[in-house]
Amino acid sequence: MNELNRPPVDQSKNNPKIPVVAVLGNLRSLQNVGSVFRSADAFGLKEIILAGYTGRPPHRDIHKAALGAEEAVPWRGWEDPAEALRQLRSEGYALIAVEQAEPSVSLADWTWDGKLPLAFVFGNEVDGLHPDLLKLCDWALEVPQWGCKHSLNVSVCAGILFWEAARRSRLG
Repeated sequence: MNELNRPPVDQSKNNPKIPVVAVLGNLRSLQNVGSVFRSADAFGLKEIILAGYTGRPPHRDIHKAALGAEEAVPWRGWEDPAEALRQLRSEGYALIAVEQAEPSVSLADWTWDGKLPLAFVFGNEVDGLHPDLLKLCDWALEVPQWGCKHSLNVSVCAGILFWEAARRSRLG
């Protein structure tokens, strides 16, 4: 892959990271987990938190979507998603629910200096973020949508937010 200027995994682990972690709370799809790893690697996230029954590497279905990114992006596993959020808060992270909630901030109106550590908290693909976890978050952020479904796949939504966070962090 050198012809594409892609760093090897060992070097990629040492590249600068943006101050953002992704928390995946009770995702059921291993392909979604792998896709989030791939986007987190692409945009330089600091870490992924795999909480609740979210699958963890090594797993062939995660690898199939991640294409090896699960080896490049640091991750931690937590049985209790609420405990993971409390730990991140103690580490200085602002906890941002990625959810269509009242109230929420549209990505179009979101302001961030690119420096404050953020934890984007994603919930289950069908049920969304559990209300108890939503209560632990500082506020909610949503990607504006105009279609009839008003629903994005969690890994697609993650990719959009990771790109925007990386853009703001690297410009800021």
